[in-house]
Amino acid sequence: MICGSMFSGKTEELIRRVNRARIAKVNVEIFSPVADTRYDKSALVSHNLNSIPSKAVDSSAAILPLASHIQVVGIDEAQFFDEGLPEVCQTLANSGVRVIIAGLDMDFKGRPFGTMPQLMALAETVTKLHAVCVKCGNQASFSYRLVPDDSKILLGEKDSYEARCRRCFNLDGEI
Repeated sequence: MICGSMFSGKTEELIRRVNRARIAKVNVEIFSPVADTRYDKSALVSHNLNSIPSKAVDSSAAILPLASHIQVVGIDEAQFFDEGLPEVCQTLANSGVRVIIAGLDMDFKGRPFGTMPQLMALAETVTKLHAVCVKCGNQASFSYRLVPDDSKILLGEKDSYEARCRRCFNLDGEI
């Protein structure tokens, strides 16, 4: 499990881990939610524009039939998947598949995001990455929304979000 705020390098770390498995000649497949169309529908692309082929799926249940011959499964933007994702990950892991998940641990209000708490509890290891606070330069673990939109999911980049430390997040945000 790889988690953290926006701009902390979660996708970059997922790509790195999957590439290491590919070097070892292991069958890998990366899945992302079909709703995340920010960069490319057939590739996982980090904010640094590093990319790797991936499959966009409309539900967590769609992963199981596509992963029948796979040894390592990567899942990006896990917070956007449905409530079935923890069970899908358990099924894969219990059948011997290495599952690497990346996602936001908190939403823009600083609250646990989707099934991420369940996934973190089920994971053997959790790597929490941090960004740099754009206000003060300290370690950032919050995704501060810049635009006035209260919807839970708002896909965006640096025009919509910035990384903030707890202190700077609380100056303007809520927790």
